[in-house]
Amino acid sequence: MGDLLLAYERLLRETRRLVRRSDRAELEMNQLNSRLQDLAAELEHRATHDTLTGVLNRAAVIELVNQYFVHDDLSLIVLDIDHFKRINDSFGHPTGDKVILGVVACLQAVVPSSAQIGRVGGEEFTVVLPRQSADVSERLAQDLRRAIEICDFDLPDGSRVSASFGVSWAPAGGDFDSAYGFADEALYVAKRGGRNQVCLSSCSMQSLEHET
Repeated sequence: MGDLLLAYERLLRETRRLVRRSDRAELEMNQLNSRLQDLAAELEHRATHDTLTGVLNRAAVIELVNQYFVHDDLSLIVLDIDHFKRINDSFGHPTGDKVILGVVACLQAVVPSSAQIGRVGGEEFTVVLPRQSADVSERLAQDLRRAIEICDFDLPDGSRVSASFGVSWAPAGGDFDSAYGFADEALYVAKRGGRNQVCLSSCSMQSLEHET
């Protein structure tokens, strides 16, 4: 009987040890899975967002716009920081990065929650506006332009920063290339006209006139 009790106690201790080991293994596995999920989320974020500003990168903007166009009309604002090369050349890239971050902060302070901001080039950005008319988007672009114009970027020479804007609108069934192309053409007109202004694409103006 005594031998049986000793054997039982040994088995009981071994069972408890194995249970503790199993609990530790389960805890470690859960911690590992949590880390893997965090890393996967970080990788996904880095794949779709600009590293400097945290806004969408060009590839993500293209995918987003094309997804919206499956069912919705869409306005696209394209903006470019005026004389940005001069800022970089005069004050260095750290100051240029500071200006880029400041412009993004201006955009984020003004755009509605339904909009998405993207960086599609060095100093070029987009604002994606699903289910938004051309005239409303043009007014928003003017608000964004003014927000940048009045912002103090604390440049060494005290100069101001401005941006030029192009706006396009297209019905459902469009695609990024055409929407961006029209907005970029309007942006070129704004640049050629003296910068620090907003231009609506000719196709969007025709659509607006047709609606009215």
